[in-house]
Amino acid sequence: MTYYNQQELIKLDKLFRGNLINSCTGYKSANLIATKSVAGIENVAVFNSVSHIGSNPPILSILFRPTTVSRNTYTNIKDTGIFSINSISEDFIKQAHHTAAKYDDTISEFDKSNLTQEYRDGFEAPFVQNSIIQLGCRYLNEYVIKENDTILVLGSIEHLYLKENIILEDGWLDLEKANSIAITGLDAYSKPKLIDRFNYARPEQEVKSIKK
Repeated sequence: MTYYNQQELIKLDKLFRGNLINSCTGYKSANLIATKSVAGIENVAVFNSVSHIGSNPPILSILFRPTTVSRNTYTNIKDTGIFSINSISEDFIKQAHHTAAKYDDTISEFDKSNLTQEYRDGFEAPFVQNSIIQLGCRYLNEYVIKENDTILVLGSIEHLYLKENIILEDGWLDLEKANSIAITGLDAYSKPKLIDRFNYARPEQEVKSIKK
């Protein structure tokens, strides 16, 4: 096996190290976060750092890089308190990836990336029309990670929209049927395939497939 110790990792070329460390932990969720500034400019950006925190109450997290440079999504969330999270499907991965380009805060990435915004039920942040899973969220809190000055933002899920055919009777979502995409590193998009689902693991109980 190829081996690196920490000192060797730190000495690697910046781009090589970034690709290596971002991909070594496996697939990450791929989502578009959409916001609107206080000036009314809509923003949408691709993120691979959205994570589940809890289901009662429903809370998720987003990790933001240090704010030493402009972070329009973070600023809009702090200013307005609301944002949407939208799944990425195979049919618009190029448009989604383009939202990573650094546009001025007076320019909407919706326009530059040929994505369409939509509004639902009076929620003031835009959603991405093509997304099969859409979450309307409200800012809860944030925590600065002092080791690298990143910011972990917590949001409450206040609205959840999804296509009816992807939800099973037990509430589980079939992300393969939704054509949901995963991200590896910063620039690679993959389409995961469901292998199996198993019963809840209990001591001394046989593991059985519950895939349908």
